[in-house]
Amino acid sequence: MGLKQDVEAGSKAKYGAYDDVLVEPERELLLPIESDSPTTSTVSKPRYSLVHLVCAFVGGAALCIGARFLLDVSGIAGPPPLGDDVRVQAPPYVGSTEVHKFPPVAPTNAFPDLFPTSVGYPGGTPTGAEPGLIATAPSLPLQTGAAQLVAPPKIHKHIHSTHGDDVEEEEEESRKHYKSDRPFNLFRSWGNLSPWYSVPRGAFGVDDTAEAPSGCVVTGLHLLHRHGARYPTAWANFGGPAKFATRLHESASQWEATGQLAFLNEWTYKLGEEVLTPFGRQQLYDLGVSMRLKYGFLLKNFTETNTIPVFRTESQDRMLASALNFAIGFFGYPFEGQYQQLITIEANGFNNTFAPYKTCPNANAAGKADRSLPYVREWVSHFLAEAQERLSRAMIGKDGLQGEFDWTGEEVYEMMQMCAYETVALGYSKFCDLFTEEEWEGFNYALDLTFWYDSAFGSPVARVQGVGYLQELVARLTHTPIATHNSSTNATLHTPETFPLDHALYVDATHEVVVLNIITALNLSTLAVDGPLPADHIPKDRSFRSADLAPFATNMQFQLLSCASTPEPQIRIIINDGVVPLHGIRTCPHDDKHGMCPLPAFIEAQQETIRGTDWAWGCHGDWEVPPGSAWNSTTGDAPQG
Repeated sequence: MGLKQDVEAGSKAKYGAYDDVLVEPERELLLPIESDSPTTSTVSKPRYSLVHLVCAFVGGAALCIGARFLLDVSGIAGPPPLGDDVRVQAPPYVGSTEVHKFPPVAPTNAFPDLFPTSVGYPGGTPTGAEPGLIATAPSLPLQTGAAQLVAPPKIHKHIHSTHGDDVEEEEEESRKHYKSDRPFNLFRSWGNLSPWYSVPRGAFGVDDTAEAPSGCVVTGLHLLHRHGARYPTAWANFGGPAKFATRLHESASQWEATGQLAFLNEWTYKLGEEVLTPFGRQQLYDLGVSMRLKYGFLLKNFTETNTIPVFRTESQDRMLASALNFAIGFFGYPFEGQYQQLITIEANGFNNTFAPYKTCPNANAAGKADRSLPYVREWVSHFLAEAQERLSRAMIGKDGLQGEFDWTGEEVYEMMQMCAYETVALGYSKFCDLFTEEEWEGFNYALDLTFWYDSAFGSPVARVQGVGYLQELVARLTHTPIATHNSSTNATLHTPETFPLDHALYVDATHEVVVLNIITALNLSTLAVDGPLPADHIPKDRSFRSADLAPFATNMQFQLLSCASTPEPQIRIIINDGVVPLHGIRTCPHDDKHGMCPLPAFIEAQQETIRGTDWAWGCHGDWEVPPGSAWNSTTGDAPQG
């Protein structure tokens, strides 16, 4: 086959068959004219003067500027009108799931024997003293959020109305419902989907920082943390990126997107399910490094007692991966021999304080576990009404009519979820700049409503799910085994080997819902002063923020301290570098400027909570919750029979 035939065959394979009669004349105009004589040029002498060339250049520039102006105007005005006979559609693959499977199942170049992880000859290996920023530094480093993630270049504060003064006044009144008391930060506006960050000083009500107060030294740490950023979970009561992608894919023949939504014409769904993202792995590695720098000196206690720590996590992939990435950050690689990782089982029928809902039927009952649904739906109808209309106008339906393909409020909410999930999975998302700052504030609050009513102070099954971890915390603080396993604790795993009681450092990994269950069970009531949360506006300076309390990789530090000013050991609770007031705990002082509580008083209050929490009633009792605001809780307790 000749060169010309090869080119034609390749072109047909890539672009499909074409008509040579249409292509060849254009090709002849582009190719130089052949000459029989190698020394004779067939190019004619130029027939244009300098004036002709200058005029042509100026005219071409003017045409370009005019065309650009027309394009800008048309972009603002929307797509051009289409005739009655025109049909538009997106490609059939739009919205389909795109999967890149790595590593290969059986790579042909894998020769493990040729690539050992250790070959000897390590060079010098002397160690130094352990770091202890919490005790030595004048201030602690702050976590600013997401260094590896990319935000849109600009997000508008709000959309200006063009419908007259009356409408603008209505919109200005509406904007009062979205007013935030903090500078806008997109990565801190995603509720539980936000990457963890150091909360502003005083965010929880104590104007102090996490380092040990003057005259005090840290003697122990109980660290509870959430897993890192993950793909969406398989279930969702309201919204869900996979649901959005499915509808988009199934309806691809019925629409074409324009304007800001034009990227949907080529968009595919690239998210996995449940497991950690690369950024999520980094979060836990960084958290491990951070905690080693702050509390590494506590390892001296293990050297002195000839022991190693026991850290706990559970069996879900993202949980185990989070714990192991934390360990690599905290201990370095390889970490074998430096600690022991206890893995509890998350599955139905297994007692597990990190997944208490697996043995608490009422925590999975409709109307009890999902109280947030009517509140979230009502709030979405408020804060996304304008966005729903705006984004619907950017769609052309199957009959070629602009706005014919309507988005529902839930689908617009799913686009906002897509922004968060794509960003923490892929590093950047085009969905993010579809919305204004005010709409992101509304999204943040929608997730506050979700977790307030489903997992925290407004949930009738919050305290009962958190009480098992309280029992374990008290057992460690008192160095006394749990006498009666009557909640989510697992007696099989409460042995001296798997549940030591005399260590200076404990690290446990769990889910955000369980962190909120525990915060509620502890009675950290200053976080609940704004409850019950309303569904028609955002409370000013609200104290309950899911982005502050339960973001990806959230961490909760129970600091044990010895202070020269008091004979009793003290305890403090620090969430994402913010000190939490403890005066909601009945026996703790109301005026400690460092947020400290004498350890015996703290233990007494938690023992009181444990005695007063009825697992059988809360998890197995035959009780109902009236719908909506007819019944409310700010303590996370079930209705009493």
